[in-house]
Amino acid sequence: MKFLLAALLLTSACTFHSTDSTEVGVLTRKVTFLGLLGKPGVQVETYPPGATYTFPALITDWNVFNVALQNLEMVAAASKGDRAGRDDIEFKTHDGNDIAVDVTVAWRIDTAKAAYILEHVGRSTPEVKENLVRPACRSIVRDALNTMTSEEIYVSDKRFQKAEEARDNLAKVLGPEGVIIERVILGEHHFTPEYEKVIHDKKLAEQTAERSVSEGNAAQQESIRNLETAKGQVAQQIAKANGALNQVKLHADADFFSAQREAEAIVAERRAHAQGVAKQNAALSGAGGKTMVKLKVAEALAGKQLIFLPGGGKLQTLNVNDLISRFAAADTIERKGTPAAVPAPAAAPEGK
Repeated sequence: MKFLLAALLLTSACTFHSTDSTEVGVLTRKVTFLGLLGKPGVQVETYPPGATYTFPALITDWNVFNVALQNLEMVAAASKGDRAGRDDIEFKTHDGNDIAVDVTVAWRIDTAKAAYILEHVGRSTPEVKENLVRPACRSIVRDALNTMTSEEIYVSDKRFQKAEEARDNLAKVLGPEGVIIERVILGEHHFTPEYEKVIHDKKLAEQTAERSVSEGNAAQQESIRNLETAKGQVAQQIAKANGALNQVKLHADADFFSAQREAEAIVAERRAHAQGVAKQNAALSGAGGKTMVKLKVAEALAGKQLIFLPGGGKLQTLNVNDLISRFAAADTIERKGTPAAVPAPAAAPEGK
């Protein structure tokens, strides 16, 4: 009877508990009075967000967890991140250089495992962050980055690959503990001052070498262009010379053809003239020729005074027949084109 009265007194004093729009609640029963109010301890049931619940005040505890997306910021800048001082993750590269990198991890509490988190990890979201998420992230992310070389830090694809590797490893470790890892983001990285100087000098040397190579390539290309230009000019001059030579050949051929045709015309003309002369000579060699010669002699003697002397004296007489023959011979030679002196006529025998 006393126990029943005590139970009625405890249950009569109730309290109200609410959850925000991004919160879930977990109830813990301290006293159950022989199982009348349920099992003691953390209750497996999770109370959804955006509601108000009523529970006995003295025999229960109430805890809420923010299940919205959370960011764990571990950065070097003191004005940013979760810590007032420098909080970036330091690691040693595979080739032995010390590097620090800013890391942001996006995570949230698994609603279905809120009771497990309350019982094994912490009583609120900040406690879960400090007691579980933060230590696990710093360790696992560092292990993933330790396999990188110093050169790979500058390659965005390599950094993204390592961030995904760290996210997968964190999911395997924190998933069973009720924490969901959404993303791992690698920010700015910082080398030691000594190594920064080495990298700076190396970059300058590489830029100088690249510039020298570029200048050499440019000079080579310029030489190639000049060579091609010279080849073009030489080809143009050769083509021009060949054109002039062809023109000279054409003119020479034309002159030769013209001279040949002119020579052929002269030869044909001379041949025709010679044939005409030959035919004329043939015509004059007959009786008609002799008649023509006599006619020419008669025409030459026309109007001349002829004196006939009696025979017996020693006078030179003219042999008319011999004179006609000589005139005929002279006329023939003149027709052939060769002038010749006509010999004086022979004197006739005395007494004739």
